[in-house]
Amino acid sequence: MTNASTKPFKIGNHIMDNRVVLAPMAGICNSAFRLTVKEFGAGLVYAEMISDKGIVQKNEKTLSMLYIDERENPLSLQIFGGEKETLVEAAKYVDQHTSADIIDINMGCPVNKIIKCEAGARMLLDPNKIYEMVAAVVDNVKKPVSVKMRTGWDEEHLYMVENAQAIERAGGSAVAVHGRTRVQMYEGHANWDLIRQVKEAVNIPVIGNGDVNTPQDAKRMLDETGVDAVMIGRAALGDPWMIYRTVEYLESGLLKPEPTVQEKMDICLLHFERLMALKGENIAVREMRKHASWYLKGIRGNGTARNKINQTESAQELRDYLRNFAEESSKEYEAVKSSVI
Repeated sequence: MTNASTKPFKIGNHIMDNRVVLAPMAGICNSAFRLTVKEFGAGLVYAEMISDKGIVQKNEKTLSMLYIDERENPLSLQIFGGEKETLVEAAKYVDQHTSADIIDINMGCPVNKIIKCEAGARMLLDPNKIYEMVAAVVDNVKKPVSVKMRTGWDEEHLYMVENAQAIERAGGSAVAVHGRTRVQMYEGHANWDLIRQVKEAVNIPVIGNGDVNTPQDAKRMLDETGVDAVMIGRAALGDPWMIYRTVEYLESGLLKPEPTVQEKMDICLLHFERLMALKGENIAVREMRKHASWYLKGIRGNGTARNKINQTESAQELRDYLRNFAEESSKEYEAVKSSVI
């Protein structure tokens, strides 16, 4: 079935298999998470934002964040910074030393420590600065450059059209728009009408972001705004099936079933093993606690399970608990099903 929902989209010379994109989420989108989501069919994945100064100063932890598994591509690697010189230097490093397909500049992060650096959402107040920053990066790299931004700083400063046009004029290859202002943070509703206005104002691909919580939401966003792709963030936490189910729904109109508890725990454990390979046991166990809580969301008994997981100290302890939880939940489900029949 060929329609607007299934038409592939392109950034630079890179053609994505579909129009479903994983959002960059700080502290979440490392290689272990991205690869897991990629295997569920995402057309494009974004890496979590990385500090330009950390790259330029060759900070060991920052450089480790640049790791990309070849199975993740196509991938967009996002950097942030408020000074043109260091942003350009960081972009050049990413261009020459990573296998990222696209370099993305963060102009949407609303947190204070990023704003204080004149980076992230701070740039939304100045289309001229946006033009200068993007043009400088485009002039110094070979990879296509994109920007992820918000609609504006607040309701009185909605410059999303001017900002998107500045990005296009500067040679940007795409723009992703989160339908919230900086002041909204992650609260309230995303304004899809403002995203539509951006799409109508530029010729480069526009990716819509915000309040895509179901496959039906993704279809509605494509239909209502005309964007080239939909970006899914928090809805994919502990639920990479959201990506798979959205791709399938856009292609066939059919809603695939939700995963079983066993399927959820199997993927949770796969994600954990990848995180261990990436960061070592101690860090992986600590970081996996939040992910495991997301995988458990909506499952009966998840409150007790989360408390237990938050007390695990070793990889084997976490593995054993998740396997046992899956087994017990599956038995309980079969018992309930039998009694209903």
